Amino acid sequence: MDPAALAGLILLVGIAGLIVFNVPIAVAIGLTCTVAAVLVLGAEDAVLLSAQQIVSGTGSFTLLAIPFFVLAGVLMNNGGIAARLIDAAKVLVGRMPASMAQTNVVANAMFGSVSGAAVASAAAVGSVMGPRQREDGYDPAFSAAVNAASAPAGMLLPPSNTFIVYSLVSGSSVAALFMAGYGPGLLWALVCMAVVFVYSRRRPELRNAERVTVRKGLLVLWKAVPALLMIVIVIGGILAGFFTPTESAAIAVLYCLVLGFAYRNLRVADLPGILLDATRTTAIVMLLVGVSSVLSWVMSYTRIPDLISDGLLGLSGNPTVILILMMLVLLVVGTFMDPTPAILIFTPIFLPVVEDFGIDPVHFGAMIVLNLGLGTITPPVGNVCLVPGLMEIIKPGG
Repeated sequence: MDPAALAGLILLVGIAGLIVFNVPIAVAIGLTCTVAAVLVLGAEDAVLLSAQQIVSGTGSFTLLAIPFFVLAGVLMNNGGIAARLIDAAKVLVGRMPASMAQTNVVANAMFGSVSGAAVASAAAVGSVMGPRQREDGYDPAFSAAVNAASAPAGMLLPPSNTFIVYSLVSGSSVAALFMAGYGPGLLWALVCMAVVFVYSRRRPELRNAERVTVRKGLLVLWKAVPALLMIVIVIGGILAGFFTPTESAAIAVLYCLVLGFAYRNLRVADLPGILLDATRTTAIVMLLVGVSSVLSWVMSYTRIPDLISDGLLGLSGNPTVILILMMLVLLVVGTFMDPTPAILIFTPIFLPVVEDFGIDPVHFGAMIVLNLGLGTITPPVGNVCLVPGLMEIIKPGG
């Protein structure tokens, strides 16, 4: 067998096989790519190439936005910003049936639009909403389902870390991707609210709406304005051209830091722990980006994207059918793979095909993130369903 073809077969079988045996995804990708590279280049050249690709893959200025946005999300969790956003959401939908569940949905959308991550939203909102919903007599399973289902809206509403990763692979504008995420992100939240409303019609105990006086509502909204203002600063600054997405992420960190101290929920002694949490998350993401850069090179060398493209085009010449097939693949992949490696692996494979059909890469990026977001709440893995915030809702204690 041709070495390039053998390397391609090792990639396809090796990564999937190692993931099935619960090998960490970054290790599975890195190990398989190293073996494949040795076959086509030799041991010495393969090691040098892998090191070079890892360094160059993680050396992008755009990628600096990820650790900053991750740190901003951790600061929001610990700085009292999440609680104020939840209170604001409660004022906005407090008069609707199943008001606490509706508050959960809106709070996830608001917090997700600032933190940009589904897991961060589910953890922050769930840990605050869980005790409140138990006190109001909500079924823990229903509460957890609402929190999990609405959390992935944060992957679509900017600033989104998944869009930043997709931008790196596709070369698309981060600002354009951010704007493309607003429509599906808001639609996701509205659909969740509609489902909660219909469900509450069949459950009399959920029809209670909480009355909030105008004075109290205005006071709560006023307290949440500084937190919501960060969205305007970050997104508005990018669109106006005042700063790049990376610079906006740094500004978001500074803003959250100042706001946390102003709210008196942050102390200097808390900062080492916050930095450690953000560093752990960032290290995982950057390792995935690095090894996926090696994967992209090996796939390009072995012409795997071309082979898959030819195979898809052989099935149908209709762009709608091809897109549906791609989305089904991504939906299945998203059930067991984190969105970041999924984007890094499948974008180089699918993007050339959709570009041949004249489909805008920004449009395709929104479709990828939407489908992978569905995967994060779908068994057998469902990363969002495993976060501590959901455990706070389900467990009977405080």
